[in-house]
Amino acid sequence: MDVSKAIISRRSIRAYESRGVEEDKLVRVLESGRLSPSASNRQERRFVVVRDAKTRQLLSEAARNQGFVAEAPVVIAACSVEKDYVMLCGQPAYTIDTAIAVDHMTLQAVEEGLGTCWIGAFDEKKVKEILKIPEDIRVVALLPIGYPSAIPRPTPRKSLDEIVMHEKWNI
Repeated sequence: MDVSKAIISRRSIRAYESRGVEEDKLVRVLESGRLSPSASNRQERRFVVVRDAKTRQLLSEAARNQGFVAEAPVVIAACSVEKDYVMLCGQPAYTIDTAIAVDHMTLQAVEEGLGTCWIGAFDEKKVKEILKIPEDIRVVALLPIGYPSAIPRPTPRKSLDEIVMHEKWNI
């Protein structure tokens, strides 16, 4: 599959089959996150892979009781060990760098025939307690991964004419 096809095919999956994710596929997904770029090549991302059903259930509860989080056979907590580095543009690097890594992982998951759903609606303090993550580490996203049992239709997207400007801001 080429990158364009993976981008077009990617959906937020909220229903998973019960079968597990093969280790080699999971490793390729994680490897894609490892290889993602980061500000000044700081590589501050860390990933907690959760397969245990009880722990996934607790994460689901911490994620506003979104049941599909527990239904997925794997949940990855995408974290950053460095929260204070700010890029020259004024943006904190950890949120962007971790988001890039998660995006790479979602696209690799599509390549592997897997589905994901980027979860930002969660109680970070509860997730840290569940996964024994130190206080100074930030949890940026939860990423359920598994075989989709249902693939939703594409959601509407704005046209390029609505979002792209040339040479200067003109909307």
